[in-house]
Amino acid sequence: MVEMVVGKEQGTTATLRETYVRAYRWMLLARVLDEKFASLYRAGKIHGGVFLGKGQEALSVSIGLSLQPGDVFAPLIRDLAGRLAFGEPILDGVRNYLGSAKGPMRGRDGNVHRGRPREGLLPMISHLGSMIAVVNGVLLARRFQGQLAGTVGVSSLGEGGTSTGAFHEALNQAAVEKLPLVMVIANNQYAYSTPSSRQFACESLSQKAAGYGVDSHAVDGTDLGACLRVVGEAVRRAREGRGPQLVVAKLLRLCGHGEHDDASYVDPKLRQSPVGRDCLLVAEDFLREQNWASSTELTAWRAEAGHEVEEAVATVQREPAPDPFHEDWCALESQHLRETPKEQ
Repeated sequence: MVEMVVGKEQGTTATLRETYVRAYRWMLLARVLDEKFASLYRAGKIHGGVFLGKGQEALSVSIGLSLQPGDVFAPLIRDLAGRLAFGEPILDGVRNYLGSAKGPMRGRDGNVHRGRPREGLLPMISHLGSMIAVVNGVLLARRFQGQLAGTVGVSSLGEGGTSTGAFHEALNQAAVEKLPLVMVIANNQYAYSTPSSRQFACESLSQKAAGYGVDSHAVDGTDLGACLRVVGEAVRRAREGRGPQLVVAKLLRLCGHGEHDDASYVDPKLRQSPVGRDCLLVAEDFLREQNWASSTELTAWRAEAGHEVEEAVATVQREPAPDPFHEDWCALESQHLRETPKEQ
């Protein structure tokens, strides 16, 4: 029996099959939910952008399953699988996209900036490297409070974000302070429509870690088992006090930058290459090969995911949108600081 140790079960041994199946089912739920968001967007039910994680679910879910309660996760726009695995309720995503007043942003903000800070899930400010410093700040605050031991912070980034100053400054800070930061880079070959060849000249983004004294790990982002193993190891090393860890996954974004983008600029050769494999289909093939799941079970799991998604959407569509005439527009977390008129 092949065994591995994975995040939330750190200290106990979980069989690879149990972990793999659980990860696959989170991936599947994320894919089905993303497909529903795309459908609602095309029907004019969602305002703003819709950004899918198609092709990146294996890497993303590996983050969510490697973390424990009390850890910090700063996901990006394609991290739905990781969000769900880390504990985000499916209703949070649906409510945010449909603008429900019951959502985490109360229907006030753009639909990708949701989070639950008190539970370690940070709302995204920007996908261009800004969140690394935010995770650093949370980790430093916990150090000052004597609460850092055993805690890990993960920040996600695309390869395009490694060209920003925010990435370099924050990675350097984490290295100098020896913070338990895990920087996970999804090298999906395109920063919007700009190919990697126009983004960096180094052979691998892993080389950027060496200049800061940071450990690096490379992984095939289309292989769920490899992602679980490599991301899990990086999180374990950070948790043990070995300083920041950089994980670089090679994969292909199997959709446009957003639903408004037809991705016509993607090189067809990439789609036909190993990097263009669909991680969900790769995982399904592996489950069948190992006799860990039959085609009948896979079909049943997809049906269950579809039912859960449809039920969530139906629930949210019955909920009210914010009433601009009665809404208190004061920032949610600073109402107690608001100045009120003095009585005459």
